[in-house]
Amino acid sequence: MHTPTALHASQAAGELHQYTVIDVRTPGEYASGHLPGAHNIPLDHLSAALPALTKAADRSRLLMVCASGNRSVTACEQLAAAGIPAATLTGGTTAWTRHGHPVHREDATRAGWSMERQVRFAAGSLVVAGLALGTRYRPARWLSAVVGSGLVYSAVTDTCGMAALLARLPVNRPRATDLDATLDALGR
Repeated sequence: MHTPTALHASQAAGELHQYTVIDVRTPGEYASGHLPGAHNIPLDHLSAALPALTKAADRSRLLMVCASGNRSVTACEQLAAAGIPAATLTGGTTAWTRHGHPVHREDATRAGWSMERQVRFAAGSLVVAGLALGTRYRPARWLSAVVGSGLVYSAVTDTCGMAALLARLPVNRPRATDLDATLDALGR
């Protein structure tokens, strides 16, 4: 694990080239702000990228990054199972920006909402819909109860089923050409 302060010090000393930074968030999250020089390979595409990541790991150390550090830890575990060493940025891009370090942003037309924001919007909308529909059709209130229970389960287990579902939406999927270009850059 690397802290934002230590990684920024490496960047300031011109040593960031020792790392190949892989951002495992969705393309929309990546476009909204990522570490300079980071490559985007969404977590659910990691297995397809293993050959390119193996070659990249032979040239430099891999540093996995996400919003908070949870998905990047999962990515490191998947890579370790494939025999590829990798580290994670503690606290992710959230901690990186909180420390005042720069991020690169794509053009505004491509930037999307963070996964956390998407989950809050979807969960809130479903709770409100369940309550509103429940005024006419009482069983609809169960929708609010199920979503609320899912949020509690998500907090307790530090996983999020709703985020996994939202990641499959077209807006959160990489364009094939973007993923192919990233894999080519890594030395597929």
